[in-house]
Amino acid sequence: MIIGAGIAGLACAVRLCAAGYAVTLLERHAQVGGKIRTLPSEAGPIDAGPTVLTMRHVFDDLFATLGVQLEDNVTLIKQETLARHFWADGSTLDLSANHEQNIAAIQAFAGPRSAAQFARFTVRTSRLFSAFETPMMQAPEPRIGALSAHVLKSPSLIPAMAPLSTLSSLLKSSFDDPRLRQLFGRYATYVGGSPTHAPAILSLIWQAEASGVWVVKGGMHKLTEAIESLLKHNNVDIRTDAHVARIDVDQNQARAVHLQDGTTLPCDVVVHAGDPRALPTGTLGPDTAHIASQTLKAKRSFSARVLSFAATPHGPDLAHHNVFFANDPVREFKDLMAGRVPTQPSFYICALDRGQDEDPPALERFEIITNAPATPDTTEDEDLSPWLHQITQQMAQLGMHFSPTPTTQTVTTPQVFGRMFPASMGALYGQTPHGLTAALSRPTARTSIPNLYLAGGGTHPGAGVPMATLSARHAVEAILSDRTSTSMSAPTAMRGGMSTV
Repeated sequence: MIIGAGIAGLACAVRLCAAGYAVTLLERHAQVGGKIRTLPSEAGPIDAGPTVLTMRHVFDDLFATLGVQLEDNVTLIKQETLARHFWADGSTLDLSANHEQNIAAIQAFAGPRSAAQFARFTVRTSRLFSAFETPMMQAPEPRIGALSAHVLKSPSLIPAMAPLSTLSSLLKSSFDDPRLRQLFGRYATYVGGSPTHAPAILSLIWQAEASGVWVVKGGMHKLTEAIESLLKHNNVDIRTDAHVARIDVDQNQARAVHLQDGTTLPCDVVVHAGDPRALPTGTLGPDTAHIASQTLKAKRSFSARVLSFAATPHGPDLAHHNVFFANDPVREFKDLMAGRVPTQPSFYICALDRGQDEDPPALERFEIITNAPATPDTTEDEDLSPWLHQITQQMAQLGMHFSPTPTTQTVTTPQVFGRMFPASMGALYGQTPHGLTAALSRPTARTSIPNLYLAGGGTHPGAGVPMATLSARHAVEAILSDRTSTSMSAPTAMRGGMSTV
């Protein structure tokens, strides 16, 4: 039984199905996908969540478990322009998938000294990414001792990690140009944090994007639709509009999942692929309220305001992935850390119909995202008009506007996210990434209930579509390992037949 059909739940279903399990996948909403979601428009479905794929090998591996190829199920278009960046002074910078092109672009943008600094930064972050991908991201249960031993084998990693520095302080010593510090500090927000408080090691996030960005033709929802189709073809029981009320535990084993409509579903294994904070808050009943208790005390990551709309753009040429920076990044993150929506935010514009190897239509689909603090779902929704006016004014300063002008009708707020994803408080990335050991405090796949497992962006290895997908691999590998060891040590009801999840 898998609770939650976001990318982690879908990936768990793929891997368990491939391993021969009979799988039931429960989703409380009307469609699968979780945060990979859409809103309707005159131009077609508009993404209202993640917008691009990085770390493509994670998805190649996922589809391969069912004996199919990723490219036969979705059309992926590699982006030559990773992102187009805009500043209020009128300066712009494109970063690409080609390192030499980036050197040349930064030299033209900020001079040869900045280009040399970028080259050194790239070497540093590439080394960190290579060093920690296996012992951290790929490890099912990373431990501080094992990581320390790994670092001590290569002592030169320590200065590269800058363990006593925040990302902001590392960038201040790495780049003279404040615009480049602002650009690379932005990567802390990709995991819901502030560069002023996130550890310097998060500089390695740049390498996940530098290694390649792919657009899913038609939108990110085409990826989850393709996985759903594969699962149905393989007889996975997918139940939408299935609200889980509680998990029954008897003799320290999860025995059944109860739905709000009164349905009781017996199970042999349960994977909770939602925010792990739902368990200790009692959202899934008292029997599992002792699981993932650390998430009750951990501070939450940032959330976002997301505006999805269709319009005709006027002004600067947009790439698929565009970032418009605030004038004052210090004030922006000070506001966020204080739990306030920034008065002048940086914002991301995804031009969904750009980067698709064809001319965009006259009426294009757009998604605008600004960071916002996580907010309990019981908090009253604010008037969004001042926020929309502010970002509209910031765009107008660069000659950018849309016809028709977007309205607040299709804005998803932290409060809405909180209602959509139980016990999340609207946080989009689980708990905060702030602090050097924050990554080690996330719940891992195994729990103290032997047949209850966790997956999703709130668990190890963390937030983001690739990381949540990796969490599913960790959960399923734990299930298969535990079931094998159990069947070898004692008779089980499933021996000689198909296990059910």
